[in-house]
Amino acid sequence: MKALVVYSSKGGNTRKLAETAFARLAGDKEIKPVAEAPDPGGYDLVIVGFWYQGGLPDPAAQEYLKKCGGLGKLFLLATHGAARNSESALIGMNKARELASGANIVGTFSCQGEVPPQVLASAANKSPQPPWLKDADQAKGHPNNDDLYDLCIALENAGLVEVPKPGEKRMFS
Repeated sequence: MKALVVYSSKGGNTRKLAETAFARLAGDKEIKPVAEAPDPGGYDLVIVGFWYQGGLPDPAAQEYLKKCGGLGKLFLLATHGAARNSESALIGMNKARELASGANIVGTFSCQGEVPPQVLASAANKSPQPPWLKDADQAKGHPNNDDLYDLCIALENAGLVEVPKPGEKRMFS
């Protein structure tokens, strides 16, 4: 299987998820930041990672997701300041699905990612404040090893990887 992992990351949170997914994949694989990503059409599996801006996938990821429509296997992963299964997080992932309309989306994963202090300060000064702001304090230190393990479980559930068994070395950084 020829796989491509593409990620858009501003603070390193989404890159951490993408690198974990990449490390767990077997076979012919590439990992690229979205600015350097090739056309997704030549791959059996594409994993696209993004962060949320304004409750939606970031602009660079949105443009790339539009190129993913019709793919045979697409897995989406995201980081955000909102709580993992909050309405805000779900809306953002649904938008990503819409952008890749027609793709066979084999799985998704999202988790909180630590929000930079300057972004928190800017969001706190907005009126109305963004809905994710109330959850942002809980995002400190994320994604953590538990999040990375949960990502591996989501990849395993999609039939893409095998999760390390208890006692095996974890491949999380």
